[in-house]
Amino acid sequence: MSRRNFLTAAAFAVAAIGLGGAARAADVVKLPCVCELSGAGAVSGTNYRDGAHIAVDEINAAGGILGKKIEMTDYDTQTDPMTSRALIQKVIDDGAYVIIGTVYSGSTAVNMLVAQKAGVPQFTGAEAPDITAKGNPYIFRTSSGAEKGVPALTAYFKDTVKAKKIAISWVNNDFGKGGHDVFLSEMKKAGIQVVADVPSEQGQVDFSADVSKIKQAGADAVFVYLNEEESARILKEAVKQGLKIPMVGEVTLTGQKVIDLAGGAAEGALAHVGLATSAPVPSIQAFAANFKKIYKRDTDHNGIKGYIAVWATKYVTEMIGKFDRKAFADKMHGLTLDVAKYPHMLLTTSWDKTGELSRESFMTEVKGGKQVITGTVPAN
Repeated sequence: MSRRNFLTAAAFAVAAIGLGGAARAADVVKLPCVCELSGAGAVSGTNYRDGAHIAVDEINAAGGILGKKIEMTDYDTQTDPMTSRALIQKVIDDGAYVIIGTVYSGSTAVNMLVAQKAGVPQFTGAEAPDITAKGNPYIFRTSSGAEKGVPALTAYFKDTVKAKKIAISWVNNDFGKGGHDVFLSEMKKAGIQVVADVPSEQGQVDFSADVSKIKQAGADAVFVYLNEEESARILKEAVKQGLKIPMVGEVTLTGQKVIDLAGGAAEGALAHVGLATSAPVPSIQAFAANFKKIYKRDTDHNGIKGYIAVWATKYVTEMIGKFDRKAFADKMHGLTLDVAKYPHMLLTTSWDKTGELSRESFMTEVKGGKQVITGTVPAN
């Protein structure tokens, strides 16, 4: 073969490879999972990711989204905001259609600006109030923010506990600050005095001084707004110091990971949760059983959040009939996905014009080492 013919053949070969790659790329839709797979947020992020992958497998088995299979690659933020920002840019450069994650508020507050600038929709598990208060038209929650969740506890403190004095133990990060500020506002409106306001650091190990302050303050109850590991530690310390007042939380306190870490110290803890695998809802029970069958462990609410993020992406994309990021975001605003028509949402779910989420939620208590639903709170 002459050199000229050899070069021509080589060029055709390269072109064929390129066309093959383009064809493969055209056959998939990229939904990268950018989550906390190590570091302080590993429990939350891993569950979020694993729930998302269950949805991907289900959707792909049924033909994908508009005929395209989902390609989900996992990226570990290491629970570091700046790492998460760099990864969001990476997945955008790689052609992400919709981004799944992050879970932690501190990371989301930083990285969502990158997705917003690029016009890429993003589902987040973050719950700090300011996430949806910054006018970002591309951010959407998979659980209610603290500004909706925390007020659900006000009636409990006021009418059930009949508290006059209350303490708050909160983690000093974006998640904790958001819940803390909403809680103080709610207690002021309810006429309940906050007698101990006790911040702690993410990853804090020793809660002896924190519990001592709460005990000395003479509070009628404690509002606990901490991450999973820290929640377990304060429950253990409360038992150790003989603190016998209600320990009440939002989101994390009665989660299975906290129960496992705290052991018997979690018994009797109460919490309002936006999602619960223990909810007496057949679709949620089926999801939880399937998760355990696949991963050989239980999940918490984060597994559900990851699952519905992917299914919402399918439902909304098929509503607009095309892969168009702006059209997707526009459709999400003011949208309700009724579970009767969209069963994989597990519960009827609505988003407002800011990307804030609304659906029914649950009151829970730890009984016999398990999270038990004690009541349902209507969507607000």
